[in-house]
Order: sequence, then C-alpha cells, then structure tokens
Amino acid sequence: MRERTDLDERLSSIGRFESELEDAVTLVELAEAEADDATEKEAIALLEALKLEAERRQVEALLSGEADANDCYIEVHAGAGGTESCDWARMLFRMYARWAERHKFKVEIIEETPGDEAGLKSATLVVKGHNAYGWAKTESGVHRLVRISPFDSNARRHTSFASVWVYPVVDDRIEIDVKESDCRIDTYRSSGAGGQHINTTDSAVRITHIPSGIVVACQSERSQHKNRATAWNMLRARLYEQEIERREAVANATEASKTDIGWGHQIRSYVLQPYQLVKDLRTGTTSGTPGEVLDGELDPFMEAALAHRLEGGAAAVVEDLD
Repeated sequence: MRERTDLDERLSSIGRFESELEDAVTLVELAEAEADDATEKEAIALLEALKLEAERRQVEALLSGEADANDCYIEVHAGAGGTESCDWARMLFRMYARWAERHKFKVEIIEETPGDEAGLKSATLVVKGHNAYGWAKTESGVHRLVRISPFDSNARRHTSFASVWVYPVVDDRIEIDVKESDCRIDTYRSSGAGGQHINTTDSAVRITHIPSGIVVACQSERSQHKNRATAWNMLRARLYEQEIERREAVANATEASKTDIGWGHQIRSYVLQPYQLVKDLRTGTTSGTPGEVLDGELDPFMEAALAHRLEGGAAAVVEDLD
C-alpha cells in the first residue's frame, strides 16, 4: 500500500506539473499577443517556480536507496567546549525541526539531555514522512560554528563543534536480529520538564550494544516499558544504518562514508561573525544568509550533497567497469 501510494503521488505530481506548464505556455502566448507586461511577468514567475520544482523532483527521483523512503532519527551531540557547544547543539536541533516542518514532516522528540548552563548535551528527534531519511542522510557529520559568544563577557569570537547522526527508522520489511545478551540496559530518571512522575521514577532507558559500542537512549514517555520499546527500535535502526554504511564502503571504495561522519571531519561551517557565510566543505555549496539556513532552509545543501554522493557512486561503477 505504501508503494502504491508513492506511485500515485508521483503520477499525480507529473500530471500537476504538465498542467501548470501548459498554463505557463498559454500565459506566454497571451502576453505576446496582447503585449501585456504584467501577464508576461506572471508567466516568467510561474516558469521559474516550475524549474525549481523540476530540479527538486529530479533529485528526489534519485532517492532509490533501500531505506530512503523511511522515516529517520536525527541525533545531535555537543562537542568539546562546554556551554558554547551545548548552545550550538540546541541551534542545530531547532534547525532540523524547522526543516522537517517546512517539508510538512511530523516531528517527535525522543530524548533531550540539557546542558549544565544552557543548550543541549544531546538530543534525538524522529522525523516521519516520505523520503525523510533519503533527504536527511547526508547531514551526518561534524558541524562547525564561528560567532561572537553570547556567553563571553569580553565578546570574543568562539568556534564550536557539534555532531549530527542520521539513521533510518527500521520498518517491518527489514529484519534485524539483536541478541539481548550483547546489550547492557540502564534505567535512570528523565531530565527536563515533565511533572512529578517523570522526574521521580527511573522511566528513561539507555541501551548499549557492546559489540558495536552503539548507545541509544529514550525518555520521551512516562512509561519505562514504552521507552524501552522505543530504545530497542532505535538500536535496530542504528545497526541497520551501520550495515548500509558498510555496503556503501564496499561498493564505493573511492568515497569511504565513514570519512563524512567521523569526529573531526567537519562537513559544514556556519560563520556568523566577522562575516556571514554557510559553506558545505564536501560540495562547495554556500549561502550568505545563515539565519535562513538555521531556520531550516537546508534543501540546497541536501540536494547538492545527494548529487555529490550519487556522482561519486557512478564514478566508482565506471572505474570498476574499466
């Protein structure tokens, strides 16, 4: 049913695109016949909007990975730097939530660990919507912020780092076998707001997968049982994502995917002072309006990263054939 819905949506979008293109052509002909500048401007605006939509659809059509259509988890972790990095992690967390809202995806907060003074030490949200993982998967990596610190009384410029990890929600079609004997399960009190119950009972759950070192945590529910179930789902998803990374590394030796997500290998810089610039270090994509990027305007960066990854994969295939 999901595949059928996806195909129906794609066919409908093609029909809408064709109809809007016909309307634009009609407007152009009408503007030429009547020498109407206003109609001409309207037609040009419509054609420019269609061009952008066609480019977006072109990239989206390439989201054919095994889990690209799935929902996804987005984890943000503050790096070294105390309050500065925790505040930067909070800004990134908000950025991805706003990006998801722009796409009309549903967002749920799974876990939040506040910083000692401000911001977040770590946080996890789940983004639910068609192709959520496909769009967001290239965001995994280290993100760097340069700005005048609001926490420094001397107004000095600071550099902060935070890491982002994106992995797909595993659905019923994908089987992941996890042995409970390979895991350590810890329970603890949830942090943050939530009322008397959530702050006085050990409802939060942390699971450590000993063979891989993967750690997941959930504290979004009042029930330890529900948090435990969610944490197991997150662990299965992380193990699945790890397997996808392994397959990609084998299939594309020229672009080891771990390089993009390893700590110390930043993928994007956000400079707020002394000038304003956001630059993706993998693709060279830039924006002179970091405020808009931090408000969720991430599509240009995601599209360029997807195209870059696909071009790398195509190059590896050609090299193998040679």
